[in-house]
Amino acid sequence: MGSKRQTTMAKLTRERKVKEKRELKEEKKAAAAAAKAAGTYSYDGEPVEAPAEITPDPADAALAADSAVAASSEDR
Repeated sequence: MGSKRQTTMAKLTRERKVKEKRELKEEKKAAAAAAKAAGTYSYDGEPVEAPAEITPDPADAALAADSAVAASSEDR
């Protein structure tokens, strides 16, 4: 039987580059998924600001509460 051939340095280098490329691709995919979940993903590659959280206006909440009270008293 013949002896095994040793892996050449060129092959090891190619394999390392492929592995690094795959890892980089996985990192990009993970970053894109995180950006989509946060609402900051852009298909054209331009950065997008995170959407501002909408805080309810206290005056709107009071008006909605008054409307609900008025509507329930009208039903009686």
